[in-house]
This record gives sequence, structure tokens and C-alpha cells, in this order.
Amino acid sequence: MFLLFNLNNPMLWVLILAVIFLLFGGSKLPQLAKALGQSKKAFKDGLAEAETEELEKKRTELNGNKSASLSAVDDEALFEEARRRARLRVAEGDVPESRR
Repeated sequence: MFLLFNLNNPMLWVLILAVIFLLFGGSKLPQLAKALGQSKKAFKDGLAEAETEELEKKRTELNGNKSASLSAVDDEALFEEARRRARLRVAEGDVPESRR
């Protein structure tokens, strides 16, 4: 009996295939294989979609934190900081002469 249930035994695989063939019949086996293939594809697509949603959620959280800190500063303060940095760059000589 032990030899019959050894998974490396080819006779076991023949017996399993014969039982499946008898249960489902020849016409249902292609439909069963197609359904299994579609289920596998849907499962993989679902995993990929969940992974994408998680990455988008993390990206949104990171971008949300950056935009929240920038929205607290008014436009005039931002323009003044840009002017200050431009003057520093000119004073340090970082700006090419064509842009002065």
C-alpha cells in the first residue's frame, strides 16, 4: 500500500489522471484547464494591483507631507527667498555672464 502512495511513483500519477478523466469526462477537461489558467492570471493581477495601490499610497503620503509644508508659506515669502538666492548666486559667481 505504501508503494501506491509514493508521489514519485508514476503509477500513482496514471491512477490520478484516470480518476480525473472519469470524473470530469473528456469534454470538460479543456474547460477546467482554461478556468484554472484564468484563475491563476486573475490572482497574479490582483497581487500586482494591490502592490501598485500600496506604492501609490506611500507616494501620496510622501508628496502630501511636502505639499503641506509648502502650502504653509505664502507666495511673497517664496518670491523673496528666490530673489535672495539669486543675489547670492550672482555674488558667488555661479551665474554665467550671459544670464547676469
